[in-house]
Amino acid sequence: MTKIAIIGAGLSGLTLAHELKNLAKVEVFDKSRGVGGRLATRRAEPFHFDHGAQFFIAKTDAFSEFLKPLISEGVVAPWEARFVELQGRDVLAKRQWTAEQAHFVGVPSMNGMAKFLAKGLDVRLNTEVVDIKKETNWHLFDRDGGELGEYDWLVSTAPSAQSTKLLPPEFKFHEDLSTIKMQGCFALMLGFNEALSLDFDAAHVSDADISWISVNSSKPGRPNHYCLQIHATNQWAEDHMEDDKEAVVSHLIKEASRVIGYDLNIASHKDLHRWRYANIQRQVGEPCFFDADNQLAACGDWCIEGRVEAAFLSGQALAEKFKVNL
Repeated sequence: MTKIAIIGAGLSGLTLAHELKNLAKVEVFDKSRGVGGRLATRRAEPFHFDHGAQFFIAKTDAFSEFLKPLISEGVVAPWEARFVELQGRDVLAKRQWTAEQAHFVGVPSMNGMAKFLAKGLDVRLNTEVVDIKKETNWHLFDRDGGELGEYDWLVSTAPSAQSTKLLPPEFKFHEDLSTIKMQGCFALMLGFNEALSLDFDAAHVSDADISWISVNSSKPGRPNHYCLQIHATNQWAEDHMEDDKEAVVSHLIKEASRVIGYDLNIASHKDLHRWRYANIQRQVGEPCFFDADNQLAACGDWCIEGRVEAAFLSGQALAEKFKVNL
């Protein structure tokens, strides 16, 4: 049976592995301690923060069909949030998200969907693939130089910059990958002893160095302990990615406080996550990269655009190419 190594246990990698699990021997590697990639949740009891993707919608029939069993299992649910668009402190628009035009989240955390997909798959966590070598087949090596295995095919679902670094120049799409640039983001996590009296659960913000504020505890299945999730704009994050953590936290708290009219320094819990590769604008081209000659491939939301649905569609598109060629 064909052996396939997949780098990355985010939605693209898990979708691909799930589709191919009965056609090949598939092993998934991820350097993190959990599956999901940017479908991420951080716990700092009693607070829970979805510090990566905030929600997702289904625009395609394929993704809608994919979600149906997850909704039935209670792994995915609509977030019926009070949503506002803010320009600085000014409210431009308000609306209630409803189940009819669903904005979904994983339950009880954003990575719930990834955990569901990972069931029955061979996923090796806390395992970073840093080098590959081609002999008869592809050999993978970890940071200590230890060999992780030998495979007929190697697939990278890591962000474009990391995939470019890992995959060899003979990959015929190597130059394409090198031109795909993802943007970073800072995720500020604030927990409070008492709830704030905000008239929204989720806000898109313009004319500020932050682009998003949400009451993470308002999502279905979350603990009631009040917490805010705040994201910097991609541009501000790109300009300040190497800044001192405390300086970033201080600035983002100041910006968010200005926008909502509360001094958020009162938070009892403060933390920050740097996403070096968080988002990407809509791409023109194929939804995945498949090199049959070298038995190398790559996929990810970065092939399409920075949305959860795009990660699924890219993994599914690559699975279809494998099914034709295996």
